[in-house]
Amino acid sequence: MKRLIITIGILIIIVCLLAIYIAILQSQFRSINRQLVKRITGNTRNPVSLELINHELNKLTANINKCLKAEETLRQESVQKEKRFKELIANISHDLRTPLTAIKGYQQLIAKGELTPDQHKKLKIAQKHADELGRLIEHFFEFSYLVNSELKPNLKPTNLTNLVTECLASFVPSFEQRGLMVQFMDGPPVYALADHEMIVRIVQNLIRNCLAHSAGGVVVVVLSTSENAIISFRNPVKNASEIDIKCIFDRFYTGDRARSTTGLGLSIVKLLTEQMGGIVRANLHENELTLQVEVPLCN
Repeated sequence: MKRLIITIGILIIIVCLLAIYIAILQSQFRSINRQLVKRITGNTRNPVSLELINHELNKLTANINKCLKAEETLRQESVQKEKRFKELIANISHDLRTPLTAIKGYQQLIAKGELTPDQHKKLKIAQKHADELGRLIEHFFEFSYLVNSELKPNLKPTNLTNLVTECLASFVPSFEQRGLMVQFMDGPPVYALADHEMIVRIVQNLIRNCLAHSAGGVVVVVLSTSENAIISFRNPVKNASEIDIKCIFDRFYTGDRARSTTGLGLSIVKLLTEQMGGIVRANLHENELTLQVEVPLCN
């Protein structure tokens, strides 16, 4: 009987020790989890530390720290690459302006001379391509300026309905030249908490995208939900099957595979919208493309 009591006592002690050890292990796991959460949220870059002496747990912690160090190295390399890329874009946009100015200057001098009708025709084609190159360079310059300057938006109540109307009115000659009809769905004024200059740039780039790629009439709508103000541009497109809707706002994306030009207009739209705390959306139904910009509503 005495032996049984001693055995039971030993077992109780062992169970208690195991329970304490398990509780300590759980505490260490919670500590590791807290440290990982701090790493994920960016509040610290310290390695994961462990207080309990356990071979397997120490190995696990060491491997976690190796992964974290590798991730940190990759992140720093990515930041450096992005910085060099931004500098490259800025340098390219500046370097291209000088020769383009010279090209346009010589084209103007040639136009003043005596030319045959065929030469005039060829000169107009050259001027058209020079103007297109000029627009691309301006997009390069604007994009490089925005990503490098890190502008802080001046958010204030903005009448989106009036602003979009004014922007569309300024592009009426361009729409007429392209033979495009614009339908602006009028409604009650929509006010957003936004930066006036950024919204103007956004709308202008959306209009230029329609002018460049629309295959028919353009429908523009300004509306609101319970939280957001929405600017929507809808137009038919050619070769809808070649458009990757998931990449349409990515920099340098172009839906026309036959073209070698870069796409920066919509990436600028996305950049400016996100700086104001908004989001961009794109939807392609059959041959109709809809681009939406959502920014916080002014309450």
